[in-house]
Amino acid sequence: MDSASTQPKQDIFVGRQPIYGRRLELYAYELLYRGADVDYADFSEGDRATSQVLLNTFTEFGLERIVGGHLAFINLTRGFIVGEYPLPVPRTQVVLEVLEDVPPDEQVIEGLKSLRQRGFKIALDDFDCETERLPLLALADIVKLDILGLEEQKVRERFELLKPLGLKLLAEKIETREQFELCRDMGFDYFQGYFLAKPNVVSGQSIPANNLNLLRLMAEFQSPDHDLERVAEIVSQDVALSYKLLRHINAAIYGMPRRIDSVKETVTYLGLSTVKNLACLFILSGVNEQPRELLVTAMMRAKMCELLGRASKAANPPSYFTMGLFSTLDALLNVPMDRIVKKLPLSEELQLGLLEGRGPMAEALRCTLAYERGDWDAVDCFGLSRSTIKNAFLEAVIWVEAVDKEIAAVAA
Repeated sequence: MDSASTQPKQDIFVGRQPIYGRRLELYAYELLYRGADVDYADFSEGDRATSQVLLNTFTEFGLERIVGGHLAFINLTRGFIVGEYPLPVPRTQVVLEVLEDVPPDEQVIEGLKSLRQRGFKIALDDFDCETERLPLLALADIVKLDILGLEEQKVRERFELLKPLGLKLLAEKIETREQFELCRDMGFDYFQGYFLAKPNVVSGQSIPANNLNLLRLMAEFQSPDHDLERVAEIVSQDVALSYKLLRHINAAIYGMPRRIDSVKETVTYLGLSTVKNLACLFILSGVNEQPRELLVTAMMRAKMCELLGRASKAANPPSYFTMGLFSTLDALLNVPMDRIVKKLPLSEELQLGLLEGRGPMAEALRCTLAYERGDWDAVDCFGLSRSTIKNAFLEAVIWVEAVDKEIAAVAA
C-alpha cells in the first residue's frame, strides 16, 4: 500500500482581506492562511504559515482563483527574505510584505535588495517608525501603518515623516468610515479594514421605494411556501423590475415564439429560481453609490451561508442565502438594520438572526464572518469539517466572479 495514501489529509484555510484605493476601488487582497496543526521540521510558525500561503496558492487553489486579476499581498518571514527557503512566485502580481518582527540585520537588508532586483514590490507591515526599522524604508514601495488605537496626532506625525520619502502609504485596521475619511484626507494611498461593512447612517433616512420592493421580493423567496402568484404581484409593483424582466425574457437567447408582455407569464417562463437570481443582481447593481467591494462582500456572504446551510442539511438553504445577503443591507442602504427588518415580511428565524444573532442561520453567518476576517479559531459551524467550510468559501468565490460579470449586462 502506498504510504502516502495513509497520511491524514491536511485541511488548509484560505482567506483574503481587501485593500482599497482612494476611490474605494479594489487594489489588492492580503492572503490569510491557516492549516491543520501539523509539525514541520525546522520551520517556525511564521515560516510554516508563509510556506502554506505559497504552496497552496500556486498548487491547490491557484492565484487567479483567489484574487482574480488583482495584486496579492503575502507575508514574508526572515527565512524567505534571506533565501533559506525558495520563493517561486510571479513578481508581477505579488507584493511581498515584511512582517513587523523581522529584524533589519545585514542579511535581511541584502535579501530585500535581491528581491527588489528581481522586480518584486516590497511592503513593510505595521511600521512603527522606530529607529531600528528605519533602514528598511529605502527598500520599500509601500508602508502599512496600523492606526487602530492611535490618536489622530500620532497618525499625522507618522504620515508626515514617511510621505516625503515618496512611498505609498497604507492605513490598516480601519474600523469606521470616520477613520477612513481622516486618513484619505490626510493623503494615504491605500486602506485596509472592516469599515465598509459598517453603515454610515444618517438620522431619518428611509429605504428607497425601488429597493424596498426588491427586498420584499427577496424576503418572499426565503419563505418555504412562496408561490408564483405572490412573486408576480410583487414584481408588478416595481416598474423598473417589471421592465427589465420583460426585456430579459424577450431576448433572443430564450427564443420565444411570440412576444411576452405579461409579468405573470414572464415569471412562469423564467421560473422562480431565475427570478430570484435576477432580483439579487438588480439589488446589487442598483446600489451604485456604494463601493463595489461591498457588493462583492454581500454576494460572498450570501452564497457561503447558503452552502453551509446545504452542507448541514438545513431545511431551507435559500433562507441562509438571504441571511448572508441581508447582513450588509444596513451598510448598503445606510439604514439601521432594525428599520429594514420592520419593513420586510421576514421569518422569525431571520429576524432573530439579523437583529440578535440567534439561531442556525446566524451561526452560519458568524462562521462566514470569521472566515472573512481570518479569525480561524472562530471558524466553526454545525460541526462541519474544515475542508467543507474551505470548499464553501472557494465555491462562493467562483460563484461571485460569475455573477459579477453578469451585473453590468443586467444593469444596462
